[in-house]
Amino acid sequence: MELHFQLVLAFLLLSPCFIQTRRIRGVSMSYRRLYRERKSFLCMDGSRLIPFVQVNDDYCDCTDGSDEPGTAACPNGRFYCMNLGFRPHYIPSSRVNDGICDCCDGSDEFSSRMQCPDKCRMLGQKERRELEETMKAVNKGLLLKKQLIEEGALVWQEKQEQLKQLQKMAEDLKIKLEDHRRRKLKAEAEKEHLQKAVMPDPNSVEGQGERPGQAPHGGRPRVDQGSVFHSREKEGKAEIQEQHDPANTSPHENPVIREAQSAVDSAVAELQKVEEAHDSVQMEISELQEKLENDYGPEREFVFLLSRCVQMTVSEYMYTLCPFSQVTQKNSAGLEVMLGKWSGWLGPPDSPYRQMKYDEGEACWQGPKRSTLSQG
Repeated sequence: MELHFQLVLAFLLLSPCFIQTRRIRGVSMSYRRLYRERKSFLCMDGSRLIPFVQVNDDYCDCTDGSDEPGTAACPNGRFYCMNLGFRPHYIPSSRVNDGICDCCDGSDEFSSRMQCPDKCRMLGQKERRELEETMKAVNKGLLLKKQLIEEGALVWQEKQEQLKQLQKMAEDLKIKLEDHRRRKLKAEAEKEHLQKAVMPDPNSVEGQGERPGQAPHGGRPRVDQGSVFHSREKEGKAEIQEQHDPANTSPHENPVIREAQSAVDSAVAELQKVEEAHDSVQMEISELQEKLENDYGPEREFVFLLSRCVQMTVSEYMYTLCPFSQVTQKNSAGLEVMLGKWSGWLGPPDSPYRQMKYDEGEACWQGPKRSTLSQG
């Protein structure tokens, strides 16, 4: 029984899910989709397309450091502290595993000797108490709204800048896409030209050819230049050796044709990489534009909730609410269920921003799809 438990534990630690979680450490939820497990990873600045296994491998491949969000490999890298229960923030990646606890949840010291306790809940409670004491001395509602509007304006500006960067990447990739398409067409044309040059026209006189020693019309017998015969005496018998001209070989065996086909295959592979990168960026643009079209209040005072998540434990279940994104439920065994995706506001006419609606969740057993209402 003990051996069985050890084998199960080893399998979980070495499973792809565990590896993926390790690789995407240090990434905020707004960028996590870019780090989804796939064959390749596009640097945030669009400079390189690298294999996904090189993400968080402690080696800096991207000039902007986006491939190492969870290590200190890149001097200009940033590590995202999730800090559930407190305010999330970025720290320089050089502070990762440096023996100093910079994130209140201790996530920046995941492989150092320093044991960092999770202080986020305590800091969050302390900050909330301080905020409540401050709001007692001033007009609570107006001050809070002002803070939310200011913070929302910064987040909104960040999202706008992110959209501009993605659109610039899409434009650059579009130019690369056209260039690689031209290269592919050129390689195919060169291959076709070489095939015509190597393979004679079967309708022409030269393409029909004559057998060795056969005389053309009105002429002397022609010696086939495609085969050169050598005779030598061996044990009283004539042994004939034939040496073939490369021009008479099969088109698939011709080295010139093989090289041309290799150029075509390379052009096709490069085109597919750029197409994949272009489609990925276009998908990110569409999703970000959809987020920017959401209703965040008359003065965008709820923008600050983007990329923030709140957790609550009830009995054996842990509920995670990510405003304007989704609501999930996880049991003690680690099984996660989608309770709904962001649908819109559902408050009364006099206070429309009191309730959030999340629907289109996973279907219940032989029942309807799950939905969630969040009320403030």
